[in-house]
Amino acid sequence: MPLDPIAESLSNNISKENWSAIGFKKRAGVLIPLFTVYSKDSFGIGDLRDLRLLIDWAKLTGNSIIQLLPMNEVGPLYCPYDAISSFALEPAYICLGDFPVLREIKFEPKTDSNSHVDYSLKNAKLQLLFDVYLTQDLSEELDFEEFQRKNSYWLFDFALFKTLKEHYQGKPWYEWEEKFRNREPFALEEFQRDNIEKITFQIWLQWIIFKQFKSAAEYAAKNNILLKGDLPVLVSRDSADVWVHTEFFKLDFAAGAPPDMYAALGQRWGMPTYNWEAIARDNYRYIKEKLKYAQEFYNILRIDHVVGLFRIWSIPYNDAEQNQGANGVFDPLDEQIWNEHGRKILSVLVKNTKMLLCAEDLGVIPKCCIDALLEFGICGNDVQRWVKDWNRRHDFLAPQEYRTLAVAMLSTHDTTNWKAWWQYEAGTVDQGLFMRKCKERKIDFAKVSLKLFDPRLSFHGRLRWRDEINSIDKLLWELGKRTDEVGDFIELYENTFREKEKLWKILDCCGTITEEANAELLTKMIKFILNSQAIFCINSIRDYLSMADIFKGDPYQYRVNVPGTISPKNWSLRLPLSLEELLAHPLNQQIRKMVVDSGRI
Repeated sequence: MPLDPIAESLSNNISKENWSAIGFKKRAGVLIPLFTVYSKDSFGIGDLRDLRLLIDWAKLTGNSIIQLLPMNEVGPLYCPYDAISSFALEPAYICLGDFPVLREIKFEPKTDSNSHVDYSLKNAKLQLLFDVYLTQDLSEELDFEEFQRKNSYWLFDFALFKTLKEHYQGKPWYEWEEKFRNREPFALEEFQRDNIEKITFQIWLQWIIFKQFKSAAEYAAKNNILLKGDLPVLVSRDSADVWVHTEFFKLDFAAGAPPDMYAALGQRWGMPTYNWEAIARDNYRYIKEKLKYAQEFYNILRIDHVVGLFRIWSIPYNDAEQNQGANGVFDPLDEQIWNEHGRKILSVLVKNTKMLLCAEDLGVIPKCCIDALLEFGICGNDVQRWVKDWNRRHDFLAPQEYRTLAVAMLSTHDTTNWKAWWQYEAGTVDQGLFMRKCKERKIDFAKVSLKLFDPRLSFHGRLRWRDEINSIDKLLWELGKRTDEVGDFIELYENTFREKEKLWKILDCCGTITEEANAELLTKMIKFILNSQAIFCINSIRDYLSMADIFKGDPYQYRVNVPGTISPKNWSLRLPLSLEELLAHPLNQQIRKMVVDSGRI
């Protein structure tokens, strides 16, 4: 369905060629991390041949966008947003089926659980691939030589980094010997001579995964499916990028997020912030090269934490870990230059790629960032639980009130799925935040929390308002404060009290409000978001499949990531059915009908 007004607007701005490449039309899509799927031939994790099956499923269900999480090679925590390279791809995703000698080999996980990925598979897979590599004659592989030439900016340095890291038993580069830490040329040349086979193996791995990913992208194009990639705004402190280009990073600082209503102490992510002045002096080549490689595979690219291009929460690196993000400051400090700073970087991004750019603009976003995204034709994110009139109605927006230039969704990889949000978070406030606010005002949290919140319905660090606290006057009475003393408490209350009742009414549901989200309620919710005004609607595979109760038990356990935590359950959630079973599931026809009825096909 064409969008004439927005098409006219987008055809006259800086992103017009990027939009023309994919068309000015409403689309539906699905967010599916590759690690979360598997087929009967997978080696313990989804691979790039499995991506073809995902493309088949998307086509079958009417979804024309597949959004992946970052595919970059990850470190020991397997977090795709803390990658050891902005360029190199994760070799765990290599399909062994391309090598006849490996086709019959299966991976046996160390545990009986099939609900999460056992990442010991990576070393097992790499050992198998190394054995294959030793049989290869690369001396006349012109494609291999061409791959190295085209990616000379990053490829050899990355392979050297990986080999040195193995030499130092996985230690971060800043704990290596000084000669390697500081990249002394003679020492690196000597190491290269002594380890050329291992270095070449790392280059060969990247060549193999490049070819497989490129082939999958061509299959997507053949089936009119767009691939949406993800560009993390930051990179791991222990990464090839930082080791090679220390001048591009502020190593005395760690990036994070300031305290807000969802994280009482803010967040500390740990990655170093950028030295944009140094990057600019190099004519932004580091950024341009990232884009050049990403567009080998993707039609659309998500800019993670786009507000970080305007200003980023910067925490002294030596600040105590338990403080999280509480002691950070914004960089740049001067709010007056945020607008120019962000626009300059966005201009570089848009002008140096054929991909359509979208942006993750969640959280507290300064107006200059919102205005710039609109002017540049860059979609933001509209996550249903946060799409509200926060200041007057304190209620959720109707589908026609969503931003047109947006990607609408029910949940993200960092949130609970929608069923878990409904059951545990709707109508609640964050316990840590409320405790901190009480401490600041010398309010006895233990005493007032019993009066304000229902312990029977408060779980997972969330406090559910009692139904009896049905006015601001009652809130003030229990807090023992005047309106002018607790304005932020009032704001919290107005935007969270009886959220379920408000949404139940908007959805035109009948009967008694249910505590749990059944299939009927979730189906209404997916129809709601598909019918939003947003040009794109991309829902998590978890939310789609939950309509058929494929995920058994407590929905809260089905999370891709819990921000601010380190756990083997982060970045490892698997679907409870194979891709072959997914392709044959009767739910597919229901999803397709919903997409068709919404005009997104």
